[in-house]
Amino acid sequence: MKKYLIKRLLQIIPVMFIITFVVFVLVYVAGDPVALMLPEDASESDREALRLALGLNDPFYVQYFSFLGDLAKGDFGTSFRYNQQALPLVLERLPATLELATASMIVATIIAIPLGIASARKQNSLVDLFITGGSVLGKAMPNFWLGILLILLFAVNIEYFPVSGRGSLIHLILPAITLGTGIAAEMTRLIRSSMLDILNQDYIRTARSKGVNNTILVYKHAFRNSLIPVVTIMALQISQLVGGALITETVFSWPGIGLLLVQAVNGRDMAVVQAAVFVIAILVILVNLITDLFYRILDPRIKYS
Repeated sequence: MKKYLIKRLLQIIPVMFIITFVVFVLVYVAGDPVALMLPEDASESDREALRLALGLNDPFYVQYFSFLGDLAKGDFGTSFRYNQQALPLVLERLPATLELATASMIVATIIAIPLGIASARKQNSLVDLFITGGSVLGKAMPNFWLGILLILLFAVNIEYFPVSGRGSLIHLILPAITLGTGIAAEMTRLIRSSMLDILNQDYIRTARSKGVNNTILVYKHAFRNSLIPVVTIMALQISQLVGGALITETVFSWPGIGLLLVQAVNGRDMAVVQAAVFVIAILVILVNLITDLFYRILDPRIKYS
């Protein structure tokens, strides 16, 4: 286990190197930041002076190695929109994104586990047909459409939930449902498929023939053994929640990294874009590493070499 962990941690280094290179290239070709930092009536001499001060006239490789040097010190530059360091600005928004991601995953899990198990136990019945159809519908609905629909129904018409913002628990409910619905739909189908495979195993049939209580059989034996593919998809969805909640955060004006990144891209605030993408990449890598280690807890037969 220790050797595997060290190996995985060492693998992070080239991955992060590739990520930093891709982010830098995308920012490099995105356009001239000086055009956004100075007013339209600025003289060409002022523009050239700012380019020189920022090192934008240097060759590509010089700018890249300078970027790596600053990155090693945690310096992504200064946001010209907020006039403060980009990395602290992104980290300030991180708790809001993690809060929304956690709440969305809780919503998805609460919905998906009982529905997936019920669908597997009632295979080919009306219950199974209804749950499967609902899963397809939930996966097909765009997040922004569902979010706007929930706002119109529960925030505008009924006036029970706030329209946007972050504050109390009640602000979290609609965004969490919006973001968790699609994940719940995918998890439900996966749990159903995994449970059906486990329920047809020989040891399950043997336990059933010995008179083991059906509830114990389903939840203690079958469900636990079906969790590995479920944990895999949950890890992938957590990564998507952290990095892909852009639309939901924008619809609900949720002050997380997603909303900040959308605003930075629209305003070409490249320092913030670089810092946000870097932080999201680190979180995704850590989630994948924790997931790999969690497999051993679920199934002691899994060995790492």
